[in-house]
Amino acid sequence: MAIVQVENVSKRYRLGEQEVQALRDVSLTIEPGVFLAIAGPSGSGKSTLLHIIGCIDTPTAGRVLIDGRDVSGQTPDQLADLRARTIGFIFQTFNLLPVLSAEENVEYPLLQFPELSKHERRERVAHYLEMVGLAKFARHRPNQLSGGQRQRVAIARALATHSKIVLADEPTANLDRHTGESILELMKEINRRSGTTFVFSTHDRHVMNLADQLVHFEDGAIVGEERKAERDAPPAASGGDASTFAAGSGDLR
Repeated sequence: MAIVQVENVSKRYRLGEQEVQALRDVSLTIEPGVFLAIAGPSGSGKSTLLHIIGCIDTPTAGRVLIDGRDVSGQTPDQLADLRARTIGFIFQTFNLLPVLSAEENVEYPLLQFPELSKHERRERVAHYLEMVGLAKFARHRPNQLSGGQRQRVAIARALATHSKIVLADEPTANLDRHTGESILELMKEINRRSGTTFVFSTHDRHVMNLADQLVHFEDGAIVGEERKAERDAPPAASGGDASTFAAGSGDLR
């Protein structure tokens, strides 16, 4: 079963006196464990689609199913528990709380889970900070960390809730190339090891190259879609080559 099913989704909103059509009849299936990139120019609707999948925003028309649950037409408050337990978010601006340490930032969303004891929360925090290579920086505040380290904290926070889906909105946009690539390789490794579904909005060619599924977006609509296997496949042999090989094989018999 698909982890996300977007069916004929449109989104309109008002900007002053003007009505903006952010999404136009978008349909998309996202399978569990995929590493998917949504690529397109600024203003094409990538972030709007991510916000709708993440239950931060709601569609004007169409419906969205998350892990088999129809979330269309429900308020953010109604979706709070699903969002907290199923979906993790990584933003280009990191969105860490500056007054909290790295470990406190990772623990913060876990405070919504009454079934977890303080000890269990701390164990999870330590596990995911270790996973992203920041165990020794646990007590550092964001202003004591580099951009790449802050993004690693954000990844640990997104995973600590045991999210099935991680939505990453331009996660490398504020990082230098080397740091951005190391962050992407980390997320790809987590995807391979844990089977967590990652969905990116991006301009980054490296993200597109790593993606199992690449969706091209333009003017609020999907204009193309391709799989990594299709992109990496060698060109098919022409019919003439096949005939020559067959003839040659016949001569050898």
